Amino acid sequence: MLGALGLAASGAALSATAACGGRSGGPAATPSASPPGPAEALLAQVISGKESLLALYQQAAPGDPALAARLSPFVQRHQEHLAALRKHLSGPPASPSAAATPSAGVSGPATVTLAMLRTAERRAAASRPAHLAAAPPVLSQLLASIGACEALHAVALGKLR
Repeated sequence: MLGALGLAASGAALSATAACGGRSGGPAATPSASPPGPAEALLAQVISGKESLLALYQQAAPGDPALAARLSPFVQRHQEHLAALRKHLSGPPASPSAAATPSAGVSGPATVTLAMLRTAERRAAASRPAHLAAAPPVLSQLLASIGACEALHAVALGKLR
């Protein structure tokens, strides 16, 4: 018989798998009709960070189709994370910010390496515990799952050549 801790760990593992694989284990949370508050500010911050991370991926392989193909699963997961995060916004869905497109005048490195992507993934994952402390429970679950996926990305990027 599983104890409460075992059930919680199983649920966390399923949530991480769902966030990393793009499958949802349950119904989507309905957006709140309340005025924007701390959760909305946190969502905006996390969404902005995700958009910036996606922009890095787009800059990593502009002239290398083989690398672009290897990075495609990572990009897809980040896009799924963004979609899940945007579902929690109380206002109309936000369109991707200018930071999400490398041609929008974002000044970044001319060449983004796998090591730079790995570092960005580590930083994103490392930021999640602080986000969890400020988030309501349903958002905390999503952020924990996203953080687990980012940590796995950092490991997987270290194995790409």
